[in-house]
Amino acid sequence: MSKILVIDDEKAIRASLKDIIEYENHIVDDASDGQSGLAMIENNDYDMVFCDIKMPKMDGIEVLEKALEIKDVKFCMISGHGTIATAVECLKKGAIDYIEKPIDLNKLLKVLNDNLPQVQETDSINIKVQNSKSKKQANNIAEPTNMIGQSLVMKEMYSFINKVGATDARILITGANGTGKELVAKALHNISPRKNNSFVEVNCAAIPSELIESELFGHEKGSFTSAIKQRKGNFEIADKGTLFLDEIGDMSLSAQAKVLRALQENKITRVGGEKDIQVDVRVIAATNKNLKEEIEKGRFREDLYHRLSVIVINVPSLEERLDDIPLLVDFFLESYALQMQVKKHKISKQAIKKLQTMNWSGNVRQLKNVTERLAILCEGEITEKDIEKYT
Repeated sequence: MSKILVIDDEKAIRASLKDIIEYENHIVDDASDGQSGLAMIENNDYDMVFCDIKMPKMDGIEVLEKALEIKDVKFCMISGHGTIATAVECLKKGAIDYIEKPIDLNKLLKVLNDNLPQVQETDSINIKVQNSKSKKQANNIAEPTNMIGQSLVMKEMYSFINKVGATDARILITGANGTGKELVAKALHNISPRKNNSFVEVNCAAIPSELIESELFGHEKGSFTSAIKQRKGNFEIADKGTLFLDEIGDMSLSAQAKVLRALQENKITRVGGEKDIQVDVRVIAATNKNLKEEIEKGRFREDLYHRLSVIVINVPSLEERLDDIPLLVDFFLESYALQMQVKKHKISKQAIKKLQTMNWSGNVRQLKNVTERLAILCEGEITEKDIEKYT
C-alpha cells in the first residue's frame, strides 16, 4: 500500500482521483494549491504526487522544482492546457510522467502500476498482473487493456490469452457485437514479442469493397483516378508488428484472395504495382459472423478460414458473465467522472441487481451507454427506480 498526494485547485478532480486511487488500495491525501502541497510533502513521505500545472498562487512546475529540492518523490503532472513542449519541460525537470485532462483512466492506472509496488488483488476494476516484472516476464502474464471481469468465463479467456499471446500463431476472435473483441486483440499484441512494434487495426466492414485492397496493400501513383501519390498499405505499416482485421466476415472475396496470398507467402503487391514486397506480420482477425455458414453460402473462402483460425478465441457475451456487471458499472462510472471532472456516482445494490436481470443484446457496449446515461440523468445515488425510468 502506497501513500499518494493529489494537488489540484479543482475540487471535482481531487475527489475523482482520490476515489480511483483509493480503490486501487492506496492511501491518498489532497491539497488545493501548490503551497499547501509543498508543506504536506515536507511533513510526509509520499510515494507519488499527482500535481496540476495551472494553479493560482504557485503553478505545478514550480511545485515540482521546489518539491524535488526537499525530497526524492515521484511526480506525475496533470494539465488541461498542456502541449508537447509543456510535457517535455516537466519530464526534463524531473517528472516521471504527464497526463492530460480530461484524465484517461487507463493512463492513470498505467502510471500507478508502472511506478508503485503492486498490491494484492481484491475486487480491482482492472486485471492485475503479478507483483514483479520478473514474475510477469517468467509467466508471460497478459495485461488486457480495459478488460474487466473476474467471472469464470473471463478468467478462462485470460488464461487462454496468456498461453497463445506470446506465440506468433494467427488467431481468430469470435463473439457478438459489443463484447470487446478488439480488446482481446490488443491484449494478444501487448504480450507478444511484437509488442514494441505497430498494432494496426482495420475495420473491414467500414471500408467500401472497392477501397479495401488499397487500404490493406497500398497503391502506386496513378493506379486509379484518385491515386495521386504512392501509398503504403496496412500490411506494410504493420511490418514486424500485428495487423488486426476486425469484421473480416465482411471482406470482399477478391480481397480475401489477396490476404490469403499474403499469409501463405508473406508477400504483398500494391494495387497497380508489379513488385512483390516482403512483409512480416502477425494477423489477428475478428468477426461476429459464423464463418462456417458464410463458407457454405459462398461468401467466405474456406482456405482463408483455415489460415486464420490456427487458434480461435470466443469472447463471452455479457449474458454469460452477469457477475461482472458490478465491476463494469463501477469502471464506467469512474471513467465518466474523470472525463466530466465530477464526483463519481454511487449505485445501490438493488440497482445493480436490476441491471443483472436485464437483456443485454448489445453486450458491454450497451451497458456502458446505459451507465453513462444514468450518470448524466441521475442526481445522487443511482437507484432501482432510476434503472426502470431511464432504461
